[in-house]
Amino acid sequence: MRILLIGDIVGKPGRRIIRQTLAQLRQREDLNFVIANAENAANGSGITAEIFRELLDSGVDCLTAGDHIYRRKEIIPILETQPQIVKPANFPATSPGRTWTVLPANNGVAVGVLSLLGRVYMRPVDCPFTAADRVLAEMPRDVKVRVVDFHAEATSDKQLMGRYLDGRVSAVLGTHTHVATADEQILPGGTAFQCDVGMTGPHASIIGRRIDRVLMTTTTFRPTEFDVATDDLRICGAVVEVCPQTGLSTAIRRIQVKLSPEGSWDVI
Repeated sequence: MRILLIGDIVGKPGRRIIRQTLAQLRQREDLNFVIANAENAANGSGITAEIFRELLDSGVDCLTAGDHIYRRKEIIPILETQPQIVKPANFPATSPGRTWTVLPANNGVAVGVLSLLGRVYMRPVDCPFTAADRVLAEMPRDVKVRVVDFHAEATSDKQLMGRYLDGRVSAVLGTHTHVATADEQILPGGTAFQCDVGMTGPHASIIGRRIDRVLMTTTTFRPTEFDVATDDLRICGAVVEVCPQTGLSTAIRRIQVKLSPEGSWDVI
């Protein structure tokens, strides 16, 4: 089976390319299940209940998040009631949301999804390795296909998690930096790995924000609003081929979809 993890969706431009291309992309790539990191989907920070529904209607099966998950308090009832979105599993137990979920792919195979937050250069959180062990012990044993979104800053942090979970999950795929890495691989135990799958949204930007605003504040210290940029819309992600019987991966491929100003798109 084929699973796509879409990197951080940034603001309205990121949602626009998802809305305009994902249904056709699912057919073209013969995708059985789509996961998207959506913690930046609401104007670049957080997610709302309306956006949650928009992304599901656009063809996303499950949403993951990260350190900005609670920037919009209206998402909390969704986190507490809906199985299609997970919080980082190493957040406090009292924080709103579920730490893992299991959802059916379009071929009937159950897919387990969990999210973890890194600790290097990130907000203080519990140990992601301990949290991963706990979640994998809680998840039903008959759920063989298990995908981890590791939302972390440092590549070393992500490589450690990939090695730690190798052979125990189908994929460990990184998000958060908004810049895709070229280290996609199948680890020795059969786990697909990539440090960061990249960003979905405006690539004529500084990780999704207007270049002029970020440059001005960086070079002059004058405060500006880091508005979401608008041009060169792309989906970045990774397509993983997984054996449903074993839960181990056989292939991983970086994917990038570019939307033209006229509305046509292609995989580049």
